[in-house]
Amino acid sequence: MSQSNYKEVRVRIAPSPTGDPHVGTVYQALFDYVWAKKNNGKFILRIEDTDQARSTKHSEQTILDSLKWLGLQWDEGPDIGGPYGPYRQSERLEIYREHIGILLKKGHAYRCFCTKERLDEMRAAQMALGSKKPGYDRHCRNITEKESRRRASENEPFVVRMKVPVEGICSMNDLLRGEIQREWSLIDDQVILKS
Repeated sequence: MSQSNYKEVRVRIAPSPTGDPHVGTVYQALFDYVWAKKNNGKFILRIEDTDQARSTKHSEQTILDSLKWLGLQWDEGPDIGGPYGPYRQSERLEIYREHIGILLKKGHAYRCFCTKERLDEMRAAQMALGSKKPGYDRHCRNITEKESRRRASENEPFVVRMKVPVEGICSMNDLLRGEIQREWSLIDDQVILKS
């Protein structure tokens, strides 16, 4: 596709500063960087530091240093700023909470109150039955809004999950692979906001 098909090309790499840089991060960063530059676009670095227990400033600096060592220079990022900051996920929580509220109100997301223990037991049971890809069983998906608000107001821990359709086909156009189709039923209700 030519640049004329796009209003503005903006690509982002979002590494997690929880250890040494991963080769997959470098691979994706190279693709993103080349695509952005080919289309006079922007290459953005946003640090995915929402795992507060494992994220470190040292790991973040190692990521920055490694990408610079490869010769990559981002147009926007945590160290240089830009018009769409902040560029650390943990600093964007208010933005996310606002949009999560909209998704909850419209019924496109829901609070999941499942404990780690319940999720671990569920996955173990799925694996024992030979499930190829263990996934969330949507246990909390149909809790009423009233019940969900009550439990949240009583400070019961929860995450917010995207309410993915359970029937039909998800179809997307991948610029490298062409059209990709997958049954919605095979896609997990992903966590979009942790507790």
